[in-house]
Amino acid sequence: MVRVADDALRVASTPGSKIIGRAQGIYASSSLEETAFFMTLNLVFTDGDYNGSTLSLHGYNPSAHKFREMAIVGGSGAFRLARGIATARTVWFNLTTLYFVIEYHVVVLHYY
Repeated sequence: MVRVADDALRVASTPGSKIIGRAQGIYASSSLEETAFFMTLNLVFTDGDYNGSTLSLHGYNPSAHKFREMAIVGGSGAFRLARGIATARTVWFNLTTLYFVIEYHVVVLHYY
């Protein structure tokens, strides 16, 4: 299975929170033993202090785990030459509609 994401990037995990960009990328099933994905995801900021900047995440995402960790492998604009980690946590999901709310915590080292 391969899927493409172009989802709202919000300040908080609540539906009414301010949209500050898009989470755009590709994820593909990558394990025969658990539900896990290979992901490449760009956090594209379109509002606020980081408008016009991006962060690029890359890695293994075992979705059944409570917390997942992916590498930050680059960025642009305010996040030029970024390196770091992003942890992901599923806040809410609906398997019928395939609607998920994922919360990311990001630690970034970058040059500005």
